[in-house]
Amino acid sequence: MASIDDDLNQLEKDIRQAKIEFEQYFGGGRKRAPQDTVWRIEALVKKYAEMGGRINYAQRFRYNNLSSTFAKYKDLWGKKLKKKEEGFVDHHFGAAAREVEKMRGEKRKKEAPAAEPAPAPAAARRAAAGGHSVAVSDPDRDGEKVQEFYRALVEAKKKAGESTDSLTLDGFKQFVRQKTAQLKQQKGAGEVEYAFSVEGGQVKLKARVKS
Repeated sequence: MASIDDDLNQLEKDIRQAKIEFEQYFGGGRKRAPQDTVWRIEALVKKYAEMGGRINYAQRFRYNNLSSTFAKYKDLWGKKLKKKEEGFVDHHFGAAAREVEKMRGEKRKKEAPAAEPAPAPAAARRAAAGGHSVAVSDPDRDGEKVQEFYRALVEAKKKAGESTDSLTLDGFKQFVRQKTAQLKQQKGAGEVEYAFSVEGGQVKLKARVKS
């Protein structure tokens, strides 16, 4: 039986595969749209949308980013399919997809550590040591702290050789808002502490309430 991480790896792989197959289809190199791949992706997205608290924080964060990416691509594919059914022929889908990827790449560069103000020396030392933490009471008010933590998390994943393609600052902020509200409501806490550490060569993200 596949583990949750195996399923998420497969989900990421299937999204990349569907993107390639749709480019081939709209470019004329494929006779049929890859609906089987899309259905497989939708099944996994639905499966983990219904699991709630049965998956950990890092897995939920990764799932949210992957499902958001799929939703954007699915909307793009739907518009292209509609145009094709109505008789419009667009020979530039590959170029359009590359433009989308270019925009996403530029956005990631802006959010990456090199494009942002350097973290405070203490934060940099903690990240270099393989761990980092931040206490959050109001994610929007504590936006700078959340952003600094995100940069350190991305840097740690890169150093550990993990893919960061599915991580975005907006997605992480949304995850922190939801998780903070959930834990504060459940535990009656004033703050939620987010921390990551490198364990067995992998970056583990955790959240706990603070009194």
